[in-house]
Amino acid sequence: MELRQLRYFVAVAETLNFGRAAARLHMSQPPLSRQIKAFETELGTPLFARTTRGVRLSAAGTALLTDARRLLREADAISAGAQALGRGEIGSVRLGFISTASYNVLPRVLPEFHRRRPGVRLHLQEATSDAQAAMLRDDELDVGLVVPPLFEVTCVYKPLLREPLIAALPAHRRWPRRMSLATLANEPFILFPRKAGVGLYDLIVGFCRDAGFTPRIEQEAIQMPTIVSLVAAGMGVSLVPASLRHMRRTGVVYRPLGETSPLMEVGLAWRNGAIEPAVAAFVNHAIAAYN
Repeated sequence: MELRQLRYFVAVAETLNFGRAAARLHMSQPPLSRQIKAFETELGTPLFARTTRGVRLSAAGTALLTDARRLLREADAISAGAQALGRGEIGSVRLGFISTASYNVLPRVLPEFHRRRPGVRLHLQEATSDAQAAMLRDDELDVGLVVPPLFEVTCVYKPLLREPLIAALPAHRRWPRRMSLATLANEPFILFPRKAGVGLYDLIVGFCRDAGFTPRIEQEAIQMPTIVSLVAAGMGVSLVPASLRHMRRTGVVYRPLGETSPLMEVGLAWRNGAIEPAVAAFVNHAIAAYN
């Protein structure tokens, strides 16, 4: 039994006229009559009672019609689903992101992507850049939002945005509205371990050295929100991406720096080679959002 045979049968059953059924199927009547006869022979029972007055369903045809309609609906749904998968309209994307992406890339990319492709499910996982690189390599992520450099040769990387650094400072002290980085030379710094983000770590330390001092790192934390919380607790100061000023935290103030800050880059990484259509759709959407 083939789906084609069921479509022929349903067309005749719903019109009870071989001529009208043939027109609906965009074929001539004689081949349709032969196909129905061959289908009846295959099933071993007549599906229609043919009289000089016309055609009516037999008992077997009546019983078959309900199942035939259901099978055709299911087949159409399978076909439509496969086509939607191929177009990246449904599927899933495992997306890793650094904590700072919650304040820059994600708000810009995710709402519009969800509006355009509601059938794609995003599985979000916060992780450092080095952890994401390993997860991409091990096929635990499809896409990552990371700070370069990315040392995984199996990955493709595309820059999305660059932003300056600003100072995160304890609010219980008075600070000028714009300050020189050199004035923080004697302050204790809160930073993340270098292995958790080589690119940003070296950017911050290099910026301080250009200002004439090496930062005295007294506390370490992996994620930026934790670093800001420690600043709020009066444990020290830090340099953070400018987009973190949107993270309101009692006890912290943000100040721009008088010196020209180096720019922190955030980009998109994914495995080299063929990727699923939904993943490709997300990658293309994110890149287009910054072009």
